[in-house]
Amino acid sequence: MKIVLTGASGFIGVPLVEKLLAARHDLVILGRRQPKTGAPGKFYRWDSEKDPVPVEAVDGAGAIIHMAGEPVSQRWNDEVKRKIRDSRVIGTRSLVQAIAQAQNKPRVLVSGSAIGYYGNRGNEELDEASKPGSGFLPQVTIDWEHEARQAERLGVRTCLLRTGIVLHHSGGALKSMIPPFKMCVGGPLGDGSQWMSWIHRDDLVDMTIWAMQTEAASGPVNGVAPEPCTGKEFATALGAALSRPAILPTPTFAIRLLFGEMSQIVLASQKVLPRVPMAEGFSFRYPKLTPAMRAAV
Repeated sequence: MKIVLTGASGFIGVPLVEKLLAARHDLVILGRRQPKTGAPGKFYRWDSEKDPVPVEAVDGAGAIIHMAGEPVSQRWNDEVKRKIRDSRVIGTRSLVQAIAQAQNKPRVLVSGSAIGYYGNRGNEELDEASKPGSGFLPQVTIDWEHEARQAERLGVRTCLLRTGIVLHHSGGALKSMIPPFKMCVGGPLGDGSQWMSWIHRDDLVDMTIWAMQTEAASGPVNGVAPEPCTGKEFATALGAALSRPAILPTPTFAIRLLFGEMSQIVLASQKVLPRVPMAEGFSFRYPKLTPAMRAAV
């Protein structure tokens, strides 16, 4: 099947490319640079903030997997926030506009999203039917998903894959957390009471492909494992996986000083459950935190 993929050079995109190529799909890559992994086939240079998507890239595709976006995990300023928003909102709009012009439209669009949609919600259990939160990231995600859902008007099944904290040593949260733990100065962020919703990277790659192939995967799908944990539990599991203590918490004021406004995603409490994938038969390789953390590090 012809599959169009954005974000192929990213933390999730690289293993996703490998898996899709192993399944002998024909890949069309849209991005700023051609990924180094494998032989991806046709490549179109595309800046998600500036360029229209070439119609010929999406015409005749069976599926589109859209993962492109400016990284959120960096210190924010006005320009960074603009890039976070525009790379998602404008890029997704451009992609749907190309679908509208294609003679042979894809059957499905799997569009990346984030549990940032829910905002900081304390101990509230959240699923795909929960209302959005308020603030910068929830609003970005609302606008991002709105653009993706315009594809539904074109007869394209659209899945909004709301991703949580992705566990793998090569990127994401763990890449920055592992070094202090190895030096025996790791511990919970803040008081450790906040809920953290996570998923092993292998499961997220599998869920992306599952969403592409599963007709019932339509609308929001929470890309998280079925057992969210507290920040203290997360730190304890990481310390155990590295055979290091996890007893030195990072004070909240230090996190805010270090990360600025971006600290809100580090300290937010989000108890998110994957009700849709569980109801529709998705099978997790790593449903529990301790084995997932061991595998991730």
